[in-house]
Amino acid sequence: MKKYTKTHEWISVEGDVAVVGITDHAQEKLGDVVYVNLPAVGKTVKKGEVLATIESVKSAADVYAPVSGEVTEVNDRLRSEPELVNKSPEGEGWLVKMKVFDLGELNDLLDEPAYRKFCEEEG
Repeated sequence: MKKYTKTHEWISVEGDVAVVGITDHAQEKLGDVVYVNLPAVGKTVKKGEVLATIESVKSAADVYAPVSGEVTEVNDRLRSEPELVNKSPEGEGWLVKMKVFDLGELNDLLDEPAYRKFCEEEG
């Protein structure tokens, strides 16, 4: 199951493990990604807190935790290949894996049709 936030993160959950990244829409707005600042494994975050920071040639953007949880893995490939966020934002360019504390928080997120509509309305 994949869900989306209004701050352009995606989350894919299997059991209580989630993979988090930024959407294709977000990477397009950012432009060429040059650096990704990932959290430490073991860090706990609350829904809405800054999870990572992505720097592009245009700007820097915070990535927010779509749900509360504990970071269990980071995508180390991004340290040497930050451009994966541009090439495959919802695939190889994932940012972190985390243990979800409250699966109920997923109910507040958007499904794909709702996210697409949100992006269109946002302009």
